[in-house]
Amino acid sequence: MSPTVDAHQNGTLKHHDSGSSLFEIEDTDLSRLLDKPRPLNIERKRSFDERSFSELSISSPPRQFYRNSENSSRVFDNFGSFYSSSRSSVGTPRSFTCVESHPIFAEAWVSLQRSIVHFRGQPVGTIAALDHSAEELNYDQVFVRDFVPSALAFLMNGEPEIVKNFLLKTLRLQSWEKKVDQFTLGSGVMPASFKVLHDPVKNYETIIADFGECAIGRVAPIDSGFWWIILLRAYTKSTGDTSLAELPECQRGIRLILTLCLSEGFDTFPTLLCADGCCMIDRRMGVYGYPIEIQALFFMALRCALNLLKNDDEGKECADRISKRLHALSYHMRSYFWLDIKQLNDIYRYKTEEYSHTAVNKFNVMPDSLPDWVFDFMPTRGGYFIGNVSPAKMDFRWFCLGNCIAILSSLATPEQASAIMDLIELRWDELVGEMPLKICYPAMESHEWRIVTGCDPKNTGWSYHNGGSWPVLLWLLTAACIKSGRPQLARRATELAEVRLLKDHWPEYYDGKHGRYIGKQARKNQTWSIAGYLVAKMMLEDPSHLGMISLEEDKQMKPQMKRSASWMC
Repeated sequence: MSPTVDAHQNGTLKHHDSGSSLFEIEDTDLSRLLDKPRPLNIERKRSFDERSFSELSISSPPRQFYRNSENSSRVFDNFGSFYSSSRSSVGTPRSFTCVESHPIFAEAWVSLQRSIVHFRGQPVGTIAALDHSAEELNYDQVFVRDFVPSALAFLMNGEPEIVKNFLLKTLRLQSWEKKVDQFTLGSGVMPASFKVLHDPVKNYETIIADFGECAIGRVAPIDSGFWWIILLRAYTKSTGDTSLAELPECQRGIRLILTLCLSEGFDTFPTLLCADGCCMIDRRMGVYGYPIEIQALFFMALRCALNLLKNDDEGKECADRISKRLHALSYHMRSYFWLDIKQLNDIYRYKTEEYSHTAVNKFNVMPDSLPDWVFDFMPTRGGYFIGNVSPAKMDFRWFCLGNCIAILSSLATPEQASAIMDLIELRWDELVGEMPLKICYPAMESHEWRIVTGCDPKNTGWSYHNGGSWPVLLWLLTAACIKSGRPQLARRATELAEVRLLKDHWPEYYDGKHGRYIGKQARKNQTWSIAGYLVAKMMLEDPSHLGMISLEEDKQMKPQMKRSASWMC
């Protein structure tokens, strides 16, 4: 039996009964090793993004928006336009300019503060949703992927403590033995989520983690470990404190995650073979194989790990394996996952049953498998990374998270990043509509929906993961737009979201081809919808925050693929 819990306003959970095994964290926490954090003592080499966008900020001293909900009445100053010629006096991700805030900005900060979960007096994360009108299920837990936008918001506001605590608590959970139906998972697996349980009799708190044994479909998350590494790098970049990442426990955690992914086997591709339901799309949606979301996160986590690993024997060995994989992965993704109008025409004219190294149709894709919609969807100018590539299979669907992460990690070349932005701009009604942002496009309907989703009633056409609109993706779109030099697109999307988000009580997702309707099973007061808006708003105010989550292009990853060179020998 799963424990029955009640969620208090501050996110702490009250435990009534439990038959599950508890992953208990003792008082001897890793944070004791961080009593005296060491400041970053190296020369900061700002990326292209930090240099170009931080210089556009208006000069002002660093400030914080909200420390707690009592400050929610704070009045914001009127502010100038994004394109100011004044140079920022502080070249760090925590420098703030005076920005005129939309009225919902203050309310969003209050809601984010209310979602904080405490463990033994310390903030350790944010609850998934505070919607008491619906059955809680697992929305009363702290999810690794869900906490990322919350963590970025706290870092941008100069509140790193909760992020540090979260990183340490999840790191401790990684080391526990994990079993799903008596089968032991790899030692590097990070939990999908955890829950704080309070024993009112003993007045004692424990943490229980879910590695997939309680999840719908019983699938272990692949993306949690990647998000953990990416967030650790964001924490280090924001605070300038390397002491957390340099802890032996953190170094070991990074190596364990990557050892699982870099292990050699029967696969002939540098991409990661995945099951359905292993990422944000956590139900059956036909993304098994090599989904773009996981490949882009994998690429980004590998690059972040290179910046975090120490230069000792174990670190060097791991770094060498990472470098080799990155070269193969970048070539594979830029070559075979990229689609623009030239590639589409080449695939349309493919020959099949080709053999030997001279084969052009390397994966034996049948031209008759091309869906009709892709010919109308593909503009003359623009392109994107398709959803999946494997033997005789190309999933031509657009997936937002994977394409945005590809831009932020520099998996996409500058030309490809620009093409992705062209596509979003030219297909605005389809991908953004009235509520940003489509998780994927297009939706599956009728017979295809029945076969691929298994008649999933939550994933009907244009709902939930099947073409639904997710406000949390706003922060990823904003970051990708700023890095690509298209902040006006992010502003346009943010203004659309501001029309309805607070009025609709921060839904988890929206339904319909244009995102006009609140999702039929969407939770209200969804924390990552709130945090995604806050992060987008703060990045637009101070683009230097982009340095936390963006990586500059690695010039060593050559040869660089040109926009229309894919699928050619």
